Amino acid sequence: MRRMSVDELAVKIREGSRGHIARAITLVESSRPEHRRQAHELLRALAPDTGRAFRVGISGVPGAGKSTFINAMGVKLIQERHHRVAVLAIDPSSSRTGGSILGDRTRMGEFAALDDAFVRPSPSGGHLGGVARATRESMLVLEAAGYDVVLVETVGVGQSEVAVSGMVDTFLMLQVARTGDQLQGIKRGILELADVIAVTKADGDNAGAARVAARELSIALKLVTSEEDRRRAPVLTCSSYTGEGLDAVWDAVVHHREELESAGVLRERRLAQQRDWLWNMVRGELEEALRTSPKVRAAAAEVEAALATEELSALEGAQEILRAFADSMSDLPWSRDTW
Repeated sequence: MRRMSVDELAVKIREGSRGHIARAITLVESSRPEHRRQAHELLRALAPDTGRAFRVGISGVPGAGKSTFINAMGVKLIQERHHRVAVLAIDPSSSRTGGSILGDRTRMGEFAALDDAFVRPSPSGGHLGGVARATRESMLVLEAAGYDVVLVETVGVGQSEVAVSGMVDTFLMLQVARTGDQLQGIKRGILELADVIAVTKADGDNAGAARVAARELSIALKLVTSEEDRRRAPVLTCSSYTGEGLDAVWDAVVHHREELESAGVLRERRLAQQRDWLWNMVRGELEEALRTSPKVRAAAAEVEAALATEELSALEGAQEILRAFADSMSDLPWSRDTW
């Protein structure tokens, strides 16, 4: 069977073919040089159809019910607000644990079964930088396929939240009812990233505790933010089980984006994200080239041996490796027109 060209794949993606969307995401997740070249060609072809989706990051503490929340919210957005919704996960730990934070698909079964939904677990294998790159590029594929809301779920371990906040328009943080000293466990930096905060599981006997937690979180936000620095994140309560509060949470998320647009900040934010992405790509490709270049590997082995016998200092060794890297530049894939 003839292999599909990049242009043909782009056409199928624009038509919304799930199988071809999945194939494209597998392509952008790959680190193989040939696949990277094809992925770059594909992203160039799709570029005119990207950038129009609402990008929302979702994080939360363990037990906050992220997958259950996304299932309930995703169903609502599709059935009641007529969106096409895609969900991506960013979880660099998935290669160590053998699964991803979307591994338990049963919690998102109702949403995943809808025609206008697309769910993609975190790519296995790798460090945060590689997973973040794959997530960014997957987002562009999904936007070209016509998904107008892209939810990016993060594992909630600090650095992954920072990575997600650098690729979305609005960052939603989910919390469970915490009171008193438990609030001390919430990292200040994560609170400062949040554009909207929702206390989940606000139903039954837990409803009162959720309201108390929301009030205490509002107080905590006053301590870590100032009116001069930024808009303070609203704190709401919701229940994924009853659906109560979900509309208010989404309205707050949309309101935040509308504020960014009206103030001209959304364009600035996306431009800043593009600049960050550019330099992350440069650093990533340089690191990959350093790691895979035969000349660099040979020089590194000699340098490390000389370092062990004190024939070279670390500074001298670094210079030797960089010289080998410079000598190998013409062999690198991005030094040729085919990259």
